[in-house]
Amino acid sequence: MDVGILSKRKTMMAKKLKDCLESKGFTASIYTLENLIINETLLNKDFFILKSKSLFFLYAGYFLEANNIPVIPKPQISFLQKNRIQSHFLMKRIGLLTPEIYLGTADTFKNQLDLKYFPFILKPIMGSGSKGVRIIKTHKDLKSESNSILYLERYIKGIHYNVYFIDNEICTLIKPPLADEHVDMKKIETPDDISAVIKKWKNYFNGDLLFGHLDIVREDSSNKLYIVDPGSFPEFTNWKCKSSPAETICNLIINEYEKIQRNSNNN
Repeated sequence: MDVGILSKRKTMMAKKLKDCLESKGFTASIYTLENLIINETLLNKDFFILKSKSLFFLYAGYFLEANNIPVIPKPQISFLQKNRIQSHFLMKRIGLLTPEIYLGTADTFKNQLDLKYFPFILKPIMGSGSKGVRIIKTHKDLKSESNSILYLERYIKGIHYNVYFIDNEICTLIKPPLADEHVDMKKIETPDDISAVIKKWKNYFNGDLLFGHLDIVREDSSNKLYIVDPGSFPEFTNWKCKSSPAETICNLIINEYEKIQRNSNNN
């Protein structure tokens, strides 16, 4: 089989997936911004792995799906986790706690946000992880040269967790607030309530969510768990459980493709 990998880079997890696929006799090619053109040449592949949630790669995923080429993970699932507004209301629909959000221009916030509500977390509407994220402590921190819409999230004071999951395995780590997944983290035994959150999140997608991660904060004052960021395809840099993440994910993706093919043949 001939597999394409849609990724921002040719290193790290994308490279590991390519190596894994090739070790199993597959042909694998990585498409980055340097060599990706969204046209009919992509349709020669058997299926694609959507490693990146960047919009250009999501557009490629939608194009492929429209032409009956399987994409794993599904582009719509990745988009729901890329767009913070979508993911916020999805969490609420599922019944998971997530911080209240505020949308408006910098000037609107300066005129209407009461000081008693500070601090906030400013995040890009399209994104995941810590890129472009900063804490807003006063009105002076709200700076915008244009009339663009800003996304503010109520800051939850508490213990921050990075929680990976691959199939039924969960790896829970304590992380510094606002840090990305590449900083060193301490692994802990997964608490029962975090396991329940992961199960609830995965169940919503009816088996289509093979792996991912949730950034979770346990609020000091209430001990409640708030989901502050989902991720459809992290690098699993801090995976500290027994299995090899790249090998396990590679096998899950192959199994998913074979399941798609069986269902297609039966219809």
